[in-house]
Amino acid sequence: MNQTNVEKSRCAMTTDPHLLKTLIQQGALMPKEDLLEVRRKKGTLLIGIPKETSFQERRVALVPEAVSLLVANGHQVLIESKAGEGAHFSDNEYSEAGAQIIHDRKGVYQSDIILKVAPPSEEEIKLMPGNQTFISALQLATQPKEILQQLSAKKITAIAWDYIRDEEGVFSIVRTMSEIAGTTSVLVAGELLSSFSEGKGLMLGGIAGVQPTEIVVLGAGTVGEFATRAALGLGASVKIFDNSLSRLRRLQNDLGQRVFTSILQPKVLAKAVKRADVVIGALRSTIGRTPCVVSEDMIRQMKPGSVVIDVSIDQGGCFETSRITNHSEPTFVKYDVTHYCVPNIASRVSRTASFALSNTLSPLLLEMGERGGVPDLIRTHNGFRNGVYMFRGILTNEVLGKVFDLQYKDIHLLLPGI
Repeated sequence: MNQTNVEKSRCAMTTDPHLLKTLIQQGALMPKEDLLEVRRKKGTLLIGIPKETSFQERRVALVPEAVSLLVANGHQVLIESKAGEGAHFSDNEYSEAGAQIIHDRKGVYQSDIILKVAPPSEEEIKLMPGNQTFISALQLATQPKEILQQLSAKKITAIAWDYIRDEEGVFSIVRTMSEIAGTTSVLVAGELLSSFSEGKGLMLGGIAGVQPTEIVVLGAGTVGEFATRAALGLGASVKIFDNSLSRLRRLQNDLGQRVFTSILQPKVLAKAVKRADVVIGALRSTIGRTPCVVSEDMIRQMKPGSVVIDVSIDQGGCFETSRITNHSEPTFVKYDVTHYCVPNIASRVSRTASFALSNTLSPLLLEMGERGGVPDLIRTHNGFRNGVYMFRGILTNEVLGKVFDLQYKDIHLLLPGI
């Protein structure tokens, strides 16, 4: 139809109401949907989840629900057989979620992205062909220099999930694990006070007409906060000590009620520890060893059958009488006081801890796929970039470089456009 005929048709439509009505009824003049281009995913990730080999580590990096979400978004997940059994996830659950079960351990380490809870061992690094991404905890206090050198030789991009920040600048996984440790420490104390655990036969809490259990919490951080919340919820009487007045004030405001708080003044602390049924050590140190604030003499003066739980034992502990124990033999008795000094409390509730870990890692993996891979997420995600301590074999963590006398470079120099 030429231009003249088109103009004639338009004129006919405006002058002939019957023709216009017919066209409307046929839908010729109805608005049509605008067909938009469906955005394709930039990258498909190959994710490997090996079985944890560290002593009494029962957590797993991704739960089946997270695997199902990743597979539904086009990613591939390889998981070593029985990797989830410590958290009571079966191979069948992972298989139904879309994961590929690998019986050969070496096969999992061929993945582009490897997710673990514990840091890599020398044996695990040997299984890696190289030029991959390794995401796990870092644990500065126990990281050998040789591990860093081997990761560097294989051009690995290594990311510490305990240094990843969320959009509010919080170390989200560390905070979650601290919440678990704080709450669980009170549950452990209640168990150790019972008669069938050779305890004093006390109920951790209080009932009408009976004096409540007295608990002293050392530290007003996340562990101390959630230990306090759990103890108050059970009806116990709680006293909180910290060396920061601002943290004590913040904790009182967050709790929404007045509790006994004090700066770490030795005489006040000694008096409180002497009267306590349970003392929970939750002090942390940003650099080096946790300050030891409870002396052996203070422990000696505690009531027989009392309980000490040292959550800070992974940094040296804040009780002079503490020594590392494990989940198989978690306690020892000194001066008639039961000591619980297990460094990895979160593995005691491995299923809950695995869900908490997976809830943080899976959204990051989805975003990684959307952006086209690890380098692009590092470039655009400030919090994720904060966890990078090695990029393609080049050390980027200043603390590790100075501690082990290794050369390091700023990550901003390695990724232009940040």
